[in-house]
Amino acid sequence: MPRPTVPLLVSEDQSKQIEQWLAALGTPQQVALRCRIVAAAGGGESEAAIAAALQVNRKTVRLWRDRFAAHGLQGLWDIAPGRGRKATYGPDRVQAVMDATLQSKPKGITPWSCRLLAENQGLSKATVSRFWRSHNLKPHRINKFKLSRDPGFLEKLTDVVGLYLNPPDQAIVLCVDEKSQIQALDRTQPGLPLKKGRCGTMTHDYKRYGTTTLFAALDVAQGKVIGDFHKRHRHQEYLQFLRRMDRQFAAKTLHLVIDNYGTHRHAEVKAWLKKHPRFVIHYVPTSCSWLN
Repeated sequence: MPRPTVPLLVSEDQSKQIEQWLAALGTPQQVALRCRIVAAAGGGESEAAIAAALQVNRKTVRLWRDRFAAHGLQGLWDIAPGRGRKATYGPDRVQAVMDATLQSKPKGITPWSCRLLAENQGLSKATVSRFWRSHNLKPHRINKFKLSRDPGFLEKLTDVVGLYLNPPDQAIVLCVDEKSQIQALDRTQPGLPLKKGRCGTMTHDYKRYGTTTLFAALDVAQGKVIGDFHKRHRHQEYLQFLRRMDRQFAAKTLHLVIDNYGTHRHAEVKAWLKKHPRFVIHYVPTSCSWLN
């Protein structure tokens, strides 16, 4: 007796997604075949009819019917382990080529070329070129670059980026920085306001009132900036700014992303932070101040 055909339960949203994948040019052919099997099974066609129409084995039809029923749409994209061509070079070999590209220079020449590095590493030119493309490296197009020598660079970078992408619950993430030597200027006369037929005006000369320093903290979640102005840029002023955040965000854990400036690592600052454990400090890696 032939096995009775039980229609596969495919929701309307799943059907629309399958149609989109079938219409897309970038869908792999193996995924497209699985989508056609599921679409036909959802329409009530038998396994034998689907296998004959798609020119596949009946066991293949049954496999993807059961896989879809168990795992849904995501199961159609799964690739069993052990399939496909194995990589010739492992991650350690690739990392060695990347380290040689970024942290060494050829004798008498400033950047590495594919042929020179391939000869140095005992690889082919095509292999080195493929490694560079996969890591978006173009040494021949770089005139100047700064590579961090911080031994904890990777750990710090992962910590800060992870904090931004997945902030902890019931906590506030603040990016703290300072801007010193801000010119305090004022025009010698009040400017004329904007009106019909005339732009706003201001005098060309100004009065100098010295300089000031801005201490600022950006609340990442709400996009709000907390700022204080001080005459000097020392650890005493930085401690005043920390005390203000302590008062403003009472009873909440504060994650501060700061750079390696000496003021932030002063002994008195460290002692104050030790007494206030709800302040969690995340130092930005050297040469990555753009993260702050």
